[in-house]
Amino acid sequence: MKKFLIIANWKLNGNLKFINKNINLIKKNINNSLSFCNLSIAPPYIYINYINNFLKNTSISLTAQDVDIHIKGSFTGETSIKMLKDVGVKYIIIGHSERRLFHNENNNLISKKFILIKNNGLIPILCLGETKEQKAQNQTEQVCIQQINNIIKNSNINIFNKTIIAYEPVWAIGSGKSADIDKIQKIILFIKKYISSLNNKVAKNIYFLYGGSVNYSNIETFFKTNIINGFLIGKASLEIQNFISLVKKSDKLISLLNRS
Repeated sequence: MKKFLIIANWKLNGNLKFINKNINLIKKNINNSLSFCNLSIAPPYIYINYINNFLKNTSISLTAQDVDIHIKGSFTGETSIKMLKDVGVKYIIIGHSERRLFHNENNNLISKKFILIKNNGLIPILCLGETKEQKAQNQTEQVCIQQINNIIKNSNINIFNKTIIAYEPVWAIGSGKSADIDKIQKIILFIKKYISSLNNKVAKNIYFLYGGSVNYSNIETFFKTNIINGFLIGKASLEIQNFISLVKKSDKLISLLNRS
C-alpha cells in the first residue's frame, strides 16, 4: 500500500525564528509517529540546508519549491538540481500556478525541469490545474492533458514512472474553498486513465496529490475516496499546531479506513 504523502509548501514565508520554533515542534510531534503517512517540508530556498540539518535522522524529508534547468554557469539567482541534491532534497515542485503566472513559465520549460529532475534521481511533483476561466469553459481535462503530453513529447511515457502529479485547481488555491470531492475524483481518474492507456504499469506507480485550500476542517471529505495519495498544502501548513493536527488526523483516518 502506498503511504499517504503530505507536502507542506511554505512558499515565500518564514524566518529563522519561525523555523527554529516550528521545525522542532514538527520533529517532536510527528517524527517516527506516523504509520500511514509520509511528511515533507518545502521551505524557501535560503533555509533548505539549515532545515536539512534539523531533519537528519528523522522520517521527515525535504522538498524544493522549484529548480533551474541549468546545472551550473552564469545564471544569477538560480539554483541547480545538483545543489538541491547536495543538500538532501528528495522532491521538487514544478509547474505550480504561481510559477506559471508570476514567472511566465510555460509547458515547454516545465517539461525540461521534469526530465532534468528524473534524470538526476530526484522526484518531480508536477502541478496541474485549471483557472477559473478554463473551468467555466469546461477545459479542465484538456489543460491537464496538454501539460502531460508536452513532457511525453520531449521524452516518453516512462518518464512518469515513480513520479508525483498534484491536481491543483488554480481557482481554489488560497481561496479557502476546495474543489468538490466528486470533481477532484473525476479529474484525477481521467488523468490516471489517460496515462494507463499509454502505459498501465507507469500509471500504477504515480502518486496523485490534491492541493487547493486543504485544511484540518475539510480533510475528512478527501478520505471518502481512495483515489488521492496525498496533499500539497500551502497556507494551512504555516499554522503549525493546526498543521500537526492535520497530519495526525490524516494518519488516523487512513488507519480507520484500513480497518473497515
